[in-house]
Amino acid sequence: MAVGLTVATGHTLVRMRLAALRHSLRDANKVSWIASGAFIGVVLAGGTVWLAARGDHDVVAVAIAVWMLGWVVGPLFAGGGDETLKPEYFTMLPLPPRALSGGLLAAAMAGVAPVVSLLALLSLAVVGAQLSVVAVLVSVPALLLQLLCFVLASRLAVAIYGVLLQVRSGAVLAALVNAFILAFTAQGWALIAAYITTDVQGAMAQAARIAPSGWGLVAVEAAGRGDWLQVLLALAGLLLLAALMFVAWSALLVRRTTATRAGVPPRRPLTASDAHGAAAGKELRTWTRDLLYGHRAVFAIAYGVFFCLMPIAIGWKGMLPWAGAAAVVMGGAMFSNLYGADGTAYWSTLMVPGSARLDIRARQRAFLLVFGPPALLITVLFTWWSGTDTWPVVLSVVPALLGGAAGLVVLASVYAAVPTTDAHKRSGNPLNSGENEGEAMGLVYVMLLLVSLTAGPALIVALNASWWGVPVGLATAVLAWWWFGRLAAARLDARGPELLTLLRHGRTTGDQASVTSLSAKVQLLPKWQRYLAGFCLGFGAIPLFPQAVVPAIFKLNDNPATVWFLALYAPGPWQWPIIVAMACLGLGMYGYGAALYYRASKLTLPAADSAEEEAVQPAS
Repeated sequence: MAVGLTVATGHTLVRMRLAALRHSLRDANKVSWIASGAFIGVVLAGGTVWLAARGDHDVVAVAIAVWMLGWVVGPLFAGGGDETLKPEYFTMLPLPPRALSGGLLAAAMAGVAPVVSLLALLSLAVVGAQLSVVAVLVSVPALLLQLLCFVLASRLAVAIYGVLLQVRSGAVLAALVNAFILAFTAQGWALIAAYITTDVQGAMAQAARIAPSGWGLVAVEAAGRGDWLQVLLALAGLLLLAALMFVAWSALLVRRTTATRAGVPPRRPLTASDAHGAAAGKELRTWTRDLLYGHRAVFAIAYGVFFCLMPIAIGWKGMLPWAGAAAVVMGGAMFSNLYGADGTAYWSTLMVPGSARLDIRARQRAFLLVFGPPALLITVLFTWWSGTDTWPVVLSVVPALLGGAAGLVVLASVYAAVPTTDAHKRSGNPLNSGENEGEAMGLVYVMLLLVSLTAGPALIVALNASWWGVPVGLATAVLAWWWFGRLAAARLDARGPELLTLLRHGRTTGDQASVTSLSAKVQLLPKWQRYLAGFCLGFGAIPLFPQAVVPAIFKLNDNPATVWFLALYAPGPWQWPIIVAMACLGLGMYGYGAALYYRASKLTLPAADSAEEEAVQPAS
């Protein structure tokens, strides 16, 4: 009876998942993302099969471990992964937890990512074909069980991550994981170079075989040797691991769909003596109680630390002094949608006459209180650790960035708010914040650039006049904090009701609500330009820093290491031209992305049709 119900539920949910996928193909943007991801995945899968065909089984073991790691950390970094079918949709149905879990697992297997991973796991069959016919037969259940473990590990990781985000310590841990992943995408070259230049490949291969990701390969190799006990142990281990992950995931789904806030201890009441104190108290309580605020703050600070620590793997400490600056820049980008995060709760602020300026200044002070002390402490400690004489530069840049970020976060939050789902309506998975991901990422890219530019005057003076850059940095900070905050408060006073309408109904309420959104204007540009600009902004750091700045520093310091720096492998006379060319390429990529957003800012959004406006009007 239970098995039949699980099968029927799985069949229904798979059909729903495929129907949702078919409908998503009507959106040209989604089709492009799916096609791009599928193409990259197939190329990587083909590379894994090619490694197996070469007979390098150690590298295959490491490659499959990377595939499993991608399944585990990929959804965490992408905001919870694909949750087209949320468990909350089915809470009112009389389905046992095991039946619902089985159905959702079957639906999770019906997608592009499992098919691509299955292609990569065909490398096990290629390995088996090199050993014996029996090994090929064993590879079939091995690769199917391995794929099942991939999907279950991904779902379980997301579920655990969601639970962690519901408590402060878990939110901090989740932020550290995400920060490390993002920093690795930019600075992982240092760790890879350290791996290539050290003799750890054999140990890595052995560890990959011991890990669950290698049990399928172990079973195939054991079958080729005729070691049937090891074959049975490896396959039974995969089956048992899948069962345990399924049970744990089912339990976490029950917790997610039935958890309440009963038993939460009472909070100390707000006892402010004036309007300034009330605004400041409200904002500080938001930063300390909202787990997503805490998660993003820790993420930004940890990203700056990881980003500048990774080059130590190759013995280079030159980036350490900039950890605090990187944390502030990322913090400004992460908190560029403060009013969007409030959602319709902004109504309570709007209804208080004269509250705009108080609210803006309170948000700025809270930002400085959260990021100021950690950024300054990290800067001082890491600059001392690096042993470099960069004190005038970093002490000029960091205050300028703090003031610039504190001003720009409120300005961007008012002028380019991105609608989000109200907190009480969000899914039980905190990874899914309900943000419009395209607009939110566009705003993040813009803020990374704008916050960095606020340090320009202080940086120029510090490089040319040493310690005179410090007062310039402080003056820049105060001016940016005051002027941008003043502009934001004036805008909030003038267009507060329109902002609330945007947060309540989204972009479909007409150009009154969306004309100021730079992210929405970007969507009017040709699709190939948007994707090329996103690529340039996302990957411009690769030619600029690891292929230009770092080899230049190596040459200036007579460092003999070459690792993966293209210029250092060229003959002597060609090294500096290649370094300059790489720097120009990186700066050109950033310049193209910035030019695209500038061009988009000059466009005018079309007004929504009257029929669309009527459709979203609230019922009387």
